[in-house]
Amino acid sequence: MTAIKFSELTEDQKYEHFMERIENDDKIEAEDWMPEEYRNALIKLISSHGISEIMGALPEKEWVPKAPTINRKLAIMAKVQDEMGHGQLLLRVTEDLIKPLGKTREDIMNDLFTKKLKFHNVFHMPAPTWADAAIIAWLVDGAAILTQTMMLKSSYGPYARALKRICQEESFHAKHGESLTLALAAGTPNQKQMLQESLNRWWEPLLMFFGPKSKKDIGHSSVDINIKYKIRSKTNEELRQEFLTKYVPKIQLLGLSIPDETLYFDEDKEEWIYKEPDWARFKQIVTGNGPKSDERIGLRRDSYQYNGWVRDALAAYQQNERVFAG
Repeated sequence: MTAIKFSELTEDQKYEHFMERIENDDKIEAEDWMPEEYRNALIKLISSHGISEIMGALPEKEWVPKAPTINRKLAIMAKVQDEMGHGQLLLRVTEDLIKPLGKTREDIMNDLFTKKLKFHNVFHMPAPTWADAAIIAWLVDGAAILTQTMMLKSSYGPYARALKRICQEESFHAKHGESLTLALAAGTPNQKQMLQESLNRWWEPLLMFFGPKSKKDIGHSSVDINIKYKIRSKTNEELRQEFLTKYVPKIQLLGLSIPDETLYFDEDKEEWIYKEPDWARFKQIVTGNGPKSDERIGLRRDSYQYNGWVRDALAAYQQNERVFAG
């Protein structure tokens, strides 16, 4: 009997074959057939992640010229450079996904500028003191590492491979943040107070970082699309609980107070009980209406427009290469 070619299968048969690959933990590649729901989920997740890396460099970028020592300046400058590199890597992964839809990176950037594309809530927030640079590198990057390591086994191969490199570099960033935090915690009373005030500012955004409880978390029957397709393996609440378990003892060990009097670990439920963040505020922030949203999106827009000549020059060069090659 002649084997049926994949192209001859019905859409339902293709989907069934695709899900068999997902269940068998196969890696899906950019050129493989994939259902529209899967492609759209990847585009939404990876483009948001990539833009978050780029926008996430901006709060720390503000502290590059103001770092207290030359060594701290070099360290935070290297971190900013890494974050921008992560963003470029992830946007390249996204480009392969949107190309069949007739879209380009310019569409991604325009979605950012029009606030259609969301990025992490924490990167809409101000960083008024050097202690904010410490908290961002230690706790925000710590939260990001938990999220990213969860997806190292993502069903989408290009994303999983990109995350392997990103997670390795993020681990150095977290060590950088830990070093800053320890220095401030062991410093003068003013320095420790500055650190406490920064923690107070960042605590609610940190809880928001993982997103609201998903339908799976609160007992609904529908399953999160990203978990369904094994793009990710844990819910928002599972990640938030991991974050609290890892960092609450460390924060307390430094003699800092967590700004939540209701926070405790329930031994019976085996979970942290905490004050729910203001999720209405979260929605407002991630839709581009946070304290620093307009300023940072504007900075990114100005940079993109100013450097347009570089993209034009590269495009012309590539066109000439194709002409001569032909």
